[in-house]
Amino acid sequence: MQSRPHVVPWGMNLEECYRVLELPQGASLAQVKSAYRRLARRYHPDVNPGDRTAHEKFILLHQAYEKLVRVLPTLRVPPLQSEAQSCPPQTSPPLSAFEIQLKHASYRQLQEFLKYRCYQRAISLVEGLASRLPQDAEVRQWQAITYQCWARQLIRDRQPQAAREYLHRALKADPENRTLWQEVEKDFRTLDRLYGKGI
Repeated sequence: MQSRPHVVPWGMNLEECYRVLELPQGASLAQVKSAYRRLARRYHPDVNPGDRTAHEKFILLHQAYEKLVRVLPTLRVPPLQSEAQSCPPQTSPPLSAFEIQLKHASYRQLQEFLKYRCYQRAISLVEGLASRLPQDAEVRQWQAITYQCWARQLIRDRQPQAAREYLHRALKADPENRTLWQEVEKDFRTLDRLYGKGI
């Protein structure tokens, strides 16, 4: 009886997906696609006939790739800058089995809320998760991205003061994320252009 890979597509968190693809966390979608093509050629079953390890690695690569290409555009995660400019990787304390399950379920629900622009529900969800897992770097990132998505909607809805408030909340939620700062600065410039500074 053949063994099956131990990791299923949505069972991996983003950090694990990047690790499988041999990329730094936060790599761009273009980097993800490039790494997948390179590693898929290396571990493809046609290149490694009868090699179960290579076959399982190939499946994991595909799973990680599938998750990232779905998640990155939805969350609008900005790519990391060069290695020299990026901040050191953040490590989160180990989670219990229940917390891992809660995190994965919340993540899937958050995706749905963001996809259908249910921003108030998304904010309630991610704030509750952040209060439950305050040291989890990934959750802080989701919280910041959710705030930023809502701020952009508020800009479209011509509510500049509320938009500024949520952009500030995004920076406070994930203050060491340099790429987030760059994206939020663009949003502030948009606000300044449309509504003037300090409005």
